Formats: sequence, structure tokens, C-alpha cells
Amino acid sequence: MRSSVSATRRARTACPACSAPTGPAGIAGQKVGTFGLAGAFSLNGPKPLSGGEGGFVLTDDDDTYHRVITLAHYNKRARTEIPEGHPLARYAVTGAGLKLRIHPLAAAIARHQLARLDDHLAGRAEIARYLTGRLARIPGLEVTEMPEGVVPSWYGLTLTYKPAELGGLPIETFHQALIAEGATEFDRPGSTRPLNQLPLYQHPTMLFPGHPHSHRRYEPGDFPVAEHAHAHMIKIPVWHREQDLELAEQYVRAAMKISDHYEELL
Repeated sequence: MRSSVSATRRARTACPACSAPTGPAGIAGQKVGTFGLAGAFSLNGPKPLSGGEGGFVLTDDDDTYHRVITLAHYNKRARTEIPEGHPLARYAVTGAGLKLRIHPLAAAIARHQLARLDDHLAGRAEIARYLTGRLARIPGLEVTEMPEGVVPSWYGLTLTYKPAELGGLPIETFHQALIAEGATEFDRPGSTRPLNQLPLYQHPTMLFPGHPHSHRRYEPGDFPVAEHAHAHMIKIPVWHREQDLELAEQYVRAAMKISDHYEELL
């Protein structure tokens, strides 16, 4: 879909991967998806705006819109919406050879949620304020402060684990103790990790036989700051209902208990 935001065409190269941020989320009063050349959103199951699967792109740039249509669609929609005379019009029948269009049911499910999305995210913001205020006081955990003017959608809350504050207790031990307390939604990022740690970026040739050997290949250690952040991260979902405050408090108490008794785990 094209954004309804009108803007003077200018040189813009940023294409934000909006993914989870929706609703009032943004920077300095400007909502995500309304700045840069385009914004890509995910409607995956646990996202604040969910269609089960699928996604959409917002852009006010006609050429970008036609390129998205060519990439994700083919035949009917591409032939209808890409103007005759446009360089991509001759590819309308096949598109790029892919079929990436969202299922209509997923689009309908997501659209139905729009009417209550702001209230849903306001509830997340309230739970997030409670969690960040309480968790920030617990030794061993650090809450990242949001820069001024940034409004997050609170898809999740990430915490930085500080082992030095707990006698060097390994993060794995701390996390397993949380699970043992029943706080099973505390999680360590697994598949969500620095891309240089994934085989796709280290050894792409197996999947793409024609991949040029001269292409840069990534190795563990190439991005130490990101890798350190990943290795010391614990995350927790941010719920949105008023009755979820009690659940949030139970998770806070579990973290406090482990922190207070860390010496027993050394």
C-alpha cells in the first residue's frame, strides 16, 4: 500500500525496517513508516499488529511503489498498477519471478485491529513503564533508557545482564534460575542474533552456487559490540492488559529473588 502522507520528492535513501513498531511509535513526533524512502512492516504472529504472517510497505514514492509491486506481485496487479511506459511495465506478467504477496485473510485480520491498535499500544507502554522502573533497581540487570523523543511500540523489553554485579554469575545460570522460578517468559535471543554469526552470511555458496567467491564473507568477531550485546541480553515480552500488571510484578519478584540470592548459585 502507498502511504497517504504527501511529501515533496527529495533525495531519500533510508528504508526503515519498521517490523514491530506500529501505531504511535516514532521519533520526534513522526511515526515510523512516514519518513525515509519506504518503511517495511511485518505482520508476523506476535507483532503488535498481527495477521499471522505477511507484511506491507509504506511509501509515497511512485517508483519505489512500482518496484515493490514488481518484486512481490505479478500479472494482474502488476499489469494494472504499473503504468505503461514505465521501465518495469514489460516485467508485469512475471514480476521478478516471485510470489510474495500477503494473503487477503491476513490483510483483513490486521486491518480489523487498526481501530484498537492505539489502545493496545498504550497498554503496552503502561506495562513497560512499570517493568523498566522496577527492573532497573535490580542488581545484575540494566534497562536501556529510551532517547528523548523516541516512542517505542514495546514489542519486547530487552535487559543487559551485568555479571560483574553478581559475582561473575554466568548469564546462562541466571536465566535458568529464572525459569526454575516459573518466570518462563524471560528469554535469551537465539535466532535473533548478529548476522555475521549465521551460516547464510559465513558460507552462502551452498545455498547460492553462483555466489561470487570474492564477496565479503563474515566471521564471528567481526562485530564485537553487537556480539557482546547479544551475549549479555535477556528479554521479556511486554503485555498490554491492565490485569497483566500482576503478572509483570511476579516476573519482577522472580528476578529480585535470583539477584538477592545469587551467591547460592555460584
